[in-house]
Amino acid sequence: MFEKDAFSQWLGIERIQDGPGQSHLKMLIRKEMLNGFGIAHGAITYALADSALAFASNAHGRHSVSVETSISHLLPLKEGDSIETKVKEISLNHRIGLYHIDLLNQDQKLVASFKGTVYRKSEEWQV
Repeated sequence: MFEKDAFSQWLGIERIQDGPGQSHLKMLIRKEMLNGFGIAHGAITYALADSALAFASNAHGRHSVSVETSISHLLPLKEGDSIETKVKEISLNHRIGLYHIDLLNQDQKLVASFKGTVYRKSEEWQV
């Protein structure tokens, strides 16, 4: 899945650990990711969390797509900061998966909190 995900590759995401219900990702905040205040644009942290949601939920072997997501931005990120994901699978059944994703900076401080719900299609990934 990652090999076909040009956007996650553009973000510079490094996959630390993958597996069903988990996805530990890490990336560096670059200059082109900053907004007019000189801090990381909110879409950057959102995109990293959304990628972690996709990798964690799809690793169960069925196509999963987000149906509802939200994020709370708690601390700013600046150029050169690193950010990583910590995924917790809250609930998983035949059709729906619920995930909480913490985004941590290089000092392991919580910079954002993401919640995502996915719809699990019946279609399975072909390996």
